Amino acid sequence: MEISPGVYLAGIVALGVSAQWLAWRLRLPAIVLLLAFGFAIGQVAGPDQIDEIIAPELLFAIVSLSVAIILFEGALSLQFSEVRETGRTVTQLVTVGVLVTWFLTTIAAQLFLDFDLMMAMLAGALFTVSGPTVIIPLLRHVRPERRIGSLVKWEGIVNDPIGAVLAALVFEVVLHGRLATAAEGITMGDTALGLLKTAVVGGVLAAITAALLIQLLKRYLIADFLQNAVILAMVLVVFTISNHLQAESGLVTVTLLGVILANQRSVTLKHVIEFKENLRVLLISTLFIVLASRIELGDMLEVGWGGVAFLVALLLVVRPAAVFLATLGSQLTYRERLLLAWIHPRGIVAAAVASLFALEIATVAAAEPGVFSPQMIEKVERLVPLTFFVIVGTVTVYGLTLGPLSRLLGLSRQNPQGVIFAGAQPFSRAIAHALAEEGYQTLMVDTNPRNIAAARMAGLPVCFASIGSEYVHEEIDLGEIGRLLAMTPNDEVNTLATLEFADHFSRAEVYQLAPPDAPSQRNETVLPHRRGRLLFGPDVTYGRLAQRQAEGAVIKKTRLSEDFSYDDFLKRYGPTATVLFLIEESGNLTVVTAEKPPAPKPGQTLVCLVDAIEESDEDDAEAEG
Repeated sequence: MEISPGVYLAGIVALGVSAQWLAWRLRLPAIVLLLAFGFAIGQVAGPDQIDEIIAPELLFAIVSLSVAIILFEGALSLQFSEVRETGRTVTQLVTVGVLVTWFLTTIAAQLFLDFDLMMAMLAGALFTVSGPTVIIPLLRHVRPERRIGSLVKWEGIVNDPIGAVLAALVFEVVLHGRLATAAEGITMGDTALGLLKTAVVGGVLAAITAALLIQLLKRYLIADFLQNAVILAMVLVVFTISNHLQAESGLVTVTLLGVILANQRSVTLKHVIEFKENLRVLLISTLFIVLASRIELGDMLEVGWGGVAFLVALLLVVRPAAVFLATLGSQLTYRERLLLAWIHPRGIVAAAVASLFALEIATVAAAEPGVFSPQMIEKVERLVPLTFFVIVGTVTVYGLTLGPLSRLLGLSRQNPQGVIFAGAQPFSRAIAHALAEEGYQTLMVDTNPRNIAAARMAGLPVCFASIGSEYVHEEIDLGEIGRLLAMTPNDEVNTLATLEFADHFSRAEVYQLAPPDAPSQRNETVLPHRRGRLLFGPDVTYGRLAQRQAEGAVIKKTRLSEDFSYDDFLKRYGPTATVLFLIEESGNLTVVTAEKPPAPKPGQTLVCLVDAIEESDEDDAEAEG
């Protein structure tokens, strides 16, 4: 079937974004749908037609630069404070863990794939990588405890450039048909020297580029609207320069650059991180589909039972052994080590590096026929379908089983229902107390000592800090918290709080009270997308809540039933009753908002603000259902 380049490229973007949306709605690993769409396009268009639309040389450059951007964006999320207690463990995972993975994977490739030593070593190096493209969505889906989540994120992002450089060094041996002996090819000393050069070039270029960017931003020498574009351009340029100075050092450079920028405190890069996250989603969506569309399903099936055995060895032997040896003497519990041993999906970096190797072999073979034997070309090309087979297998297995395993081990915080309150004023304390009685985790954040003291006396967890401070993000465990309620008397503080936590909880789970009745000019000009969702109703302001509480209104919990419906509730408590929350029978907590008025049903529990009325004990029992 003939497909025009425009239709192909537009379809790639549309299908990529659709796959991400479907994965979010169905709570599935996005990479599975992306690969499925890619394979489908490959069956419709065919790899040969796709090569005509995107020449292999151009695809080679696009994939390289895209991987650089993805790694840089992932490194921007690496905060040293996350691994303050487990830094030694991270170091062991990306050194001892990588070496053990390489060694055992090499043995598995020889046993099950019938690879010779050099090809087995190449496969072993290639499958040491994991990466942010699969780790971060998986963590977002599973939400493990903070310590294990930080470890997995650091390991996945840091070992990507290490594994890619390691694979590139082995590939150089394979590419030139050398044996790893001192007489004929690259010795272990040469390999160590290559790694040292890569580290030095990457570290120096990253430090220089970071210092330059910080000074440019600190001195306001780059206009705000140009900052994202300038940083993106510098990442691509320094990646290219680094690779020119030392082959395959570019990934190390951009990863270190991201880590340096993420941990400096001279300038803020929040807007840059948001832009790079959006760009990463688009790049991952398109790259996976493009690369998968170049794979014949027949090639995937040709991996056979040997490929299945290889995958099983990666899952059940290689990863557990690597984690066990790398975490000896660490502070991790047995349960944490067990969960860590079941997290190592492969992603875009493995697919991209394998595809780059095949493209490079094909390019050289086309330019200089006869340089490589057909057997040599076939061996390297076998890596591509094998890599996609491993990606599909690891992502599917981990994606479907990691959630249940983490819950079984008591290390998962999926769908957290807790609430963090910006402000610990009397009304907020009353709400927090009512939710805590129902078993929900609460945390009250305030800078007023009297409010904090009153909340602590009421037995509520508190944090004496500004809601926008780094301390709240970095030092407080928010694993059981799933939403923010900004309820201070200051509308500007509420707005800033929702902006601060929109990335952490998503914009759907950050709420703030309606602004005062007589808003200032600043309130009127605040754009809707820069505010949280309006709590409880469009007219429910802090002043009105405080006034009703002063007049005797109380927080009441009422369970609806077939005998006591919502209409019965309204008849009893009158039109002034304000529904604040709905508690489902499953335990899910729904916050009532201005755009979504309450529609209570039997079986739900209402958390409401009602005026004080006199009622008998029997009436109480009836109202409580």
